[in-house]
Amino acid sequence: MKLNKLLLLPLAITIMVGCEKEVITEVEVEKEVIKEVEVEKIVTNTVTNTVNINFPPPEFEFTRNGLSTVFYTGQTTRLKQADALKSAMNDTSSTEAGILSMFDDGSGFSDTSLNGTKMVGNKTAAKSANKAVNKAKFDGWIKEFVDNVIPSVVSSTDAAAGQAGLVSDAGGRQNVKVNAKGHEMNQIFSKSLIGAFNLDQIINEGGYLSKTKLDPVNEDNTNGVFGYTGTDGTPAAHNVTKMEHYWDEGFGYLYGQDNQYAPELGKGSLLNYYLKKVNEKEDIGIAKKIYDAFILGRAAIVSKNYTLRDEQAKIIKIELSKVVGYKAMSYLTSAGDYKTSGKNAAAFHALSEGYGFIFSLQFTQDSDGKPYMSYEEVNKLLERLDKDNGFWSRTQAELDAMAAEIKTATGL
Repeated sequence: MKLNKLLLLPLAITIMVGCEKEVITEVEVEKEVIKEVEVEKIVTNTVTNTVNINFPPPEFEFTRNGLSTVFYTGQTTRLKQADALKSAMNDTSSTEAGILSMFDDGSGFSDTSLNGTKMVGNKTAAKSANKAVNKAKFDGWIKEFVDNVIPSVVSSTDAAAGQAGLVSDAGGRQNVKVNAKGHEMNQIFSKSLIGAFNLDQIINEGGYLSKTKLDPVNEDNTNGVFGYTGTDGTPAAHNVTKMEHYWDEGFGYLYGQDNQYAPELGKGSLLNYYLKKVNEKEDIGIAKKIYDAFILGRAAIVSKNYTLRDEQAKIIKIELSKVVGYKAMSYLTSAGDYKTSGKNAAAFHALSEGYGFIFSLQFTQDSDGKPYMSYEEVNKLLERLDKDNGFWSRTQAELDAMAAEIKTATGL
């Protein structure tokens, strides 16, 4: 608002002079007149830019040019090979050469579809800083089973402290083949693969979901460069970028024996099997978190959103690691209960599984990208399990204390 120019208005004033005559005189008086004027008003508008990240489908399915771009046949083959290796490590007709042929050469499987260029051995602890010594332990477990366990079992030797053989619980409810320290070799072997094979390939540095694996192909993915010829007979191969396929291979190491579109879980003998157990028991929605993160991460790759990709990879790393942490604790606790109740066969079976999960802790990742336990910490804990006569010598109090240490280390 502002004042307008002063206006002069006439005002009649009556003056009485005596009583004879009325004289009217006009005078000018100033008066303020207020006038409204328009004032310019400044309005600030917030503009939101929406980036289309190709928000994920409800299932792990991605197509291009009418063809699916998802395939992970190599991972499915290796998971089936791992199942066969577990069985061979419990078969008294097995030989060291035969198991090593399956493990390291991808040959000698009774299911001939598993024989070929794929194998488990070269993918075991392959990303580990301690690759050679970790792989050597698997080879040593194979030799231990063939050289010490098989002969004792074939001769029907009863296992005892310091003696390999068969150990059974009353009523025959549990009957296991163990070495002199109570180790059930196929359980140690297969549960250790969950960390050294599954986790190592999926989440470890250099694994399929790691930045060191994915970042070098950022440019090709951004430019839509397809990385494969499709000459292996896989229709999707000539229509997919390397980054897309790397992510699918990581997916395959978990779901390779499962339903791609609606995972049933519990398939095979490795990580997928125990994801089901943890998902059912812990009630933390872990399976959905992992599957959804795989879908959103793959959608982010298609949309070239590498920040979102890495965020989803981190979720997968954290959640998959929890499977190993939970099972390492629970098997020690249950083994302690079995020991106290005099069920050695059940205790040794649980301890052998726990041994493998403890070994696998070195391949986990917490929210900071660090393993729950380092290679050195893992081996110190395993040494305590093996002290004196190994599983025969362990008490419930010792096993509960070890479980508590793992709980502290994992934060679970």
